[in-house]
Amino acid sequence: MSDLVQTVLIYALPVIFAITLHEAAHGYAALRLGDNTASVLGRVTLNPFPHIDLVGTILLPLLLYFSTSGAFLFGYAKPVPVRFDRLRHPKRDMVWVALAGPGANLFQALLWGVLFYVLSGSGVTERFFIEMCKAGMLTNVVMFVFNLFPLPPLDGGRILVGVLPWRQAVLVSRVEPWGFFIVMGLVLTGLISAWWMQPLMGLTFDFLKLTLSPLAAVLR
Repeated sequence: MSDLVQTVLIYALPVIFAITLHEAAHGYAALRLGDNTASVLGRVTLNPFPHIDLVGTILLPLLLYFSTSGAFLFGYAKPVPVRFDRLRHPKRDMVWVALAGPGANLFQALLWGVLFYVLSGSGVTERFFIEMCKAGMLTNVVMFVFNLFPLPPLDGGRILVGVLPWRQAVLVSRVEPWGFFIVMGLVLTGLISAWWMQPLMGLTFDFLKLTLSPLAAVLR
């Protein structure tokens, strides 16, 4: 139990930042592209509280984490409201709004990696901070890859709708009411992990390692 509590404390800050900046990025992109809905509702902010869903962000992840001893974890934040019809170029701009969230997670993974190398290069050996950096990278890579899965209502699904021709885009968009349940089914059967998460997470970590290699060499 003490190990689980320590792990929760290590992951708490990275998870809060990952969720908050992901959602705020969606709202900020929408604002720059013509829709101020999220801004008016106070969702273009680094304050985590407007983005937190009591059940999806706190209770569900904690319940799953403790009940499975960390083997399975899932959660969600309040979706940022976007009126795609208010965007200057709705179909095209939908792609940029959707990309903003995963993009924020990839950027955070890079920053946590920078912090990891800076702490290590400075001789910091405190396990809590080193593990928090690793948790920050892992959390954001998971969110980056998972949200790019090409099925609405995930960001990857909205990107797919935005880049497909109109007829195909309409067909894909019709899946959205059942998309969450389809994704959960794929998660529970392990298919999304084996066919999507693991391969793309490996590629993402390879990209981060390559990008951070100059810094690692300097601080070595």
